[in-house]
Amino acid sequence: MSTVADKLAKKSSHKTSAKQVRLRLVYIDFWSAVKLSFLAAIAIAVVTVVAFVMVYLVITATGLIGEADKFFSSFSDGSVLLSQFINFPQVLAFSAVVAILNLVVVTVLGAVVAGIYNLAVKVTGGLLVGFTSN
Repeated sequence: MSTVADKLAKKSSHKTSAKQVRLRLVYIDFWSAVKLSFLAAIAIAVVTVVAFVMVYLVITATGLIGEADKFFSSFSDGSVLLSQFINFPQVLAFSAVVAILNLVVVTVLGAVVAGIYNLAVKVTGGLLVGFTSN
């Protein structure tokens, strides 16, 4: 009897005629680039907030902020502590501000890169891309 592996081996031995097509990318739609870069920026913003929170949790779990307070109080009067400025709400607010700024910058950069590519196509003729069908 024939097993499934034998049937798959027979199927893979057939050489299908793959048609190759060469296309030239001569235009990137501005709004498509903005939408795609905005979605990428949202993903980066989520990663940024999670990374800030994780770093804060590791720093507080290891007691690094307390050690920094001891270090700073050794050469000051101890009235200003690092733990007054670095706590969870401040870290979360700072990470949100960084994420929002990053969101704006990445979205604008996506639009600018699309515009620059559309201008460069007029000089270079575009990007030649090859496709194949299996």
